[in-house]
Amino acid sequence: MGSFSMWHWLIVLAIVLLLFGRGKIPELMGDVAKGIKSFKKGMTDDETTDVAGKTVDHKADEIK
Repeated sequence: MGSFSMWHWLIVLAIVLLLFGRGKIPELMGDVAKGIKSFKKGMTDDETTDVAGKTVDHKADEIK
């Protein structure tokens, strides 16, 4: 199970290109990048909402 030769990698690359096509791989990577950006934006939106939403006015109860 040593290292693979250049021919092994060329065959694997050819099979991947046949399965997905030339244009499909960049399109998939673009979709993954958009998903990561949306996730990061959602995480930062949640943090700003949590900080702003945690303001609580507290008044001490008066003893009668």
